[in-house]
Amino acid sequence: MLTEYFHNSHKDTKHYPNELCSVLNLDNTAVAFEEIKTWNGYSETPLHSLDVIAENIGVKSIYYKDESSRFGLGSFKALGGTYGVLKFIHHALQKEINTEISIQDIHQGKYSKQISKYTVTTATDGNHGRSVAFGAKLFGCKCQIYIHSEVSSGRQKAMEDLEAIVTRVSGNYDESLKICIDDAEKNDWHLISDTSYEGYTKYPRYIMAGYNVMAEEIVNQLNNLPLPTHIFLQGGVGSFPGAICGYFWEKFPHNNIKFIIVESEHAPCLIRSAQNNQMTSVNIKKETMMAGLSCGEPSLLGWKILSKGVDDFITISDASIPKSMRLLAKNKPSIEAGESSVAGLEGLMQTMNNKAVAKKISLNSNSIVLLFGTEGATDPEIYDAIINTT
Repeated sequence: MLTEYFHNSHKDTKHYPNELCSVLNLDNTAVAFEEIKTWNGYSETPLHSLDVIAENIGVKSIYYKDESSRFGLGSFKALGGTYGVLKFIHHALQKEINTEISIQDIHQGKYSKQISKYTVTTATDGNHGRSVAFGAKLFGCKCQIYIHSEVSSGRQKAMEDLEAIVTRVSGNYDESLKICIDDAEKNDWHLISDTSYEGYTKYPRYIMAGYNVMAEEIVNQLNNLPLPTHIFLQGGVGSFPGAICGYFWEKFPHNNIKFIIVESEHAPCLIRSAQNNQMTSVNIKKETMMAGLSCGEPSLLGWKILSKGVDDFITISDASIPKSMRLLAKNKPSIEAGESSVAGLEGLMQTMNNKAVAKKISLNSNSIVLLFGTEGATDPEIYDAIINTT
């Protein structure tokens, strides 16, 4: 159910502004892509065409970027957190040794003794922490992960299986992040967060560049197919949608692609920020089943792009999320889509059910929509329970 809609009157309809290039730009993405595509296990994730669903809801086409198989971690976050860990190690080594070091030296284990002394840390709802733990294991450093009370035991185990030490704290994601930051300062650990704030922007910027590997792949996969007219993006803290919005805005300045942010009604920090025309935090009183979207504080870098690049913001309820997951599971080919993964699809379908909002967003039978399936069954037990319930 679509519970709230807001049009962003501060949308910048001109070319990608120079001041945003310092936040994220196509060159940052190209460097990340050149590195990440050399990693063992790298392959493009599928871009599906959801033709039957598109016909049923009344749009021309739906492209669905399916991240359920990314590096065996089941989420697009594998691109960002892992890349962030690598960039930290590279910078830390150069500072420690006071000489130029190549990324290849790190891959080849030349500095494994020094790297083993580093500890990276982050707070997470699951997927980002798993990517940081994966990066720590891949490149040889230690990892401390903080999760909040509502993170499932299955997601906790997935991080522990990657040799991370996982600490569960009471409260929500934002409270777990505060504890993580405090403990990092006390223990000389190194924060690798996709949430940015004043004084902490270096590694979130790299993480956002890593996310845009998806955008690079999509452009390659579309080839001669038409570009999307609308892109629906899951909200969260804003790092993921900020990265994707920035990429397509800068690369295709004349296409007037419309960007729509989809949030849970229980965690509407981005729509509140848009309504107030400034970053606005919200107090999460109830956890959404879309765990990856349970974020109450916007990311500084993400918001800088979203505040000027996004056309519209919507919030949705959890009510139809299981139905959307089952819809994709029954698709041909079958698509494994976790709870957060279907937020864009659900947002699109609910918008099409609301003729007034669809008209305002210019969604119609000529629309070509890009969606991101951000995760697969990151907790198989929860996923199976949802899929097998009728």
